[in-house]
Amino acid sequence: MDKVHSDLLSLWFADGTNFAGQDNLRARKTRFEEGLKQVYPHLPIGSRMLVEYKFFEPAFYSTDLPDWGTVYALCLKLGEQAQVLVDLGHHAQGVNIEQIVAFLLDEGRLGGFHFNNRKYADDDLLVGSVNPYELFLIYNELTGAAQSGDQPAASTADNVAYMLDQCHNIEGKIAPIIYSVLNCQEAYAKSLVAPRAQLAACQAAGEVLEAHRLLTDAYRVDVRPLLAQVRIEMDRPADPIAAYRASGYEARIQAERGTANASGGYQ
Repeated sequence: MDKVHSDLLSLWFADGTNFAGQDNLRARKTRFEEGLKQVYPHLPIGSRMLVEYKFFEPAFYSTDLPDWGTVYALCLKLGEQAQVLVDLGHHAQGVNIEQIVAFLLDEGRLGGFHFNNRKYADDDLLVGSVNPYELFLIYNELTGAAQSGDQPAASTADNVAYMLDQCHNIEGKIAPIIYSVLNCQEAYAKSLVAPRAQLAACQAAGEVLEAHRLLTDAYRVDVRPLLAQVRIEMDRPADPIAAYRASGYEARIQAERGTANASGGYQ
């Protein structure tokens, strides 16, 4: 970290067991804690250790760090520089990720994200491509915490590390990354539209439907023209993907490197 001037140590461990009785689960927990405690004291001043979790894969019976609660408990033992990293694809079907985000923000332990999207398992699809509403709700929690002034939630929200962890096999490489960033910008902009004071008043009064309507109305706002204008004012292309296509860069690198064919070779 010192050599590359990094202030983040991002960790994911593909450790676990495939069969009941394969190993002692409590002993594995102890070894894991002891291992990270060897590393933690060597973190540079002002840096953070972000620990990721995944409920299955590549092991199928048990995973040593299967969920956010396990990692949260581990981080509490390590110290203030240890935080939880949330990968959107590392949960079971139907898990309320925005609630996890809210909890970790309130505890000051949300360290960062691996943004992607999933339909079945850890699909590593474009973030916001399958469930854009979920991405908006995650940003809603981040924006709400940042604007609240509540500590440690507000300062934690301002210091989240955002990373893309995706796999682009058939749609190119760079354009999908640009598209992912655009999806994040739109979700964030929509979260800024949410009327926080009105929303809080409805929540306090138990106005269930009105609170829900206010939030979903913010999600339905088309912020794309505004974001395009912001880019123009920043002397950036209004349509980044169109600008990338027009640059000819992708055609140039394909000519230089070759393109994969269906049999797995290169031409």
